[in-house]
Parts: sequence; structure tokens; C-alpha cells
Amino acid sequence: MERDDRALYVISVAAELAGVHPQTLRIYERKGLIEPQRTEGRSRRYSERDIELLRRIQALTNAGVSLAGVHKVLELEHELSAAQARIDALQRQVEQSQSEAAEMVAGVHRSYRRALVPMPSRTVVSLRRGR
Repeated sequence: MERDDRALYVISVAAELAGVHPQTLRIYERKGLIEPQRTEGRSRRYSERDIELLRRIQALTNAGVSLAGVHKVLELEHELSAAQARIDALQRQVEQSQSEAAEMVAGVHRSYRRALVPMPSRTVVSLRRGR
């Protein structure tokens, strides 16, 4: 588990770190904006990543975005992030293919060089006809 994913904070600490009331966190959870981890006793625990998400939600709501709008924005940001990851993976594949193709071309060039027969530099070849 990454350090940012460790659920360390109880709801009161998470609310304070995010600059909201604990009841606001419960509302966000009911609206599906955040899903804190739970202990065996079912109490909420928030991670650094959750705190970052809460701050993002606060920034959007402070800018006048409704909770439904926040949900959609977060959804679209997630899709954009997934698409960017896919683009990066495809770019790495293209670069790998280009590298492999360049190596294949270099191999063909090396084989051509081996197939060439060196001629002495004093040999002159005449291409004129009839003489």
C-alpha cells in the first residue's frame, strides 16, 4: 500500500485538515464523492489521498459547483487520468516498436556491408560501349 493510501485520520482530524465540518464529510460520503476506509468497528479512516480529494471537492464547491457537478467533474477527471495513462502506455509501445524497427534496419545494413566485395582502389571500370 502506498504511503498516501494508508488510512490514518479519524473523521474529526480529516475534517480539520480539509477545512470542513465532520458532518460535511458524512454528506460527501452519502453523495458518493468520497469513500473512506473503515475499521473493524466501522469507524471511518481517511488517508492523505482522501484529504487531497476533500480539498479538491472544497475548491470546486467554493467555486460554485454543486455536489452533483463535483461528482461529474471528479468522474471526468478520473476518465481523463485513465485516458492519459493509456496514451502514455501506447506512446511507450510506439517508442519500443520504433527502437526495434531501427535495430532491424541497422541489422540489414550490417548484412549488406558484409555482402560487399571490396575492390582494389586502382581498378578502373569502363562503362563505354564498343571500344
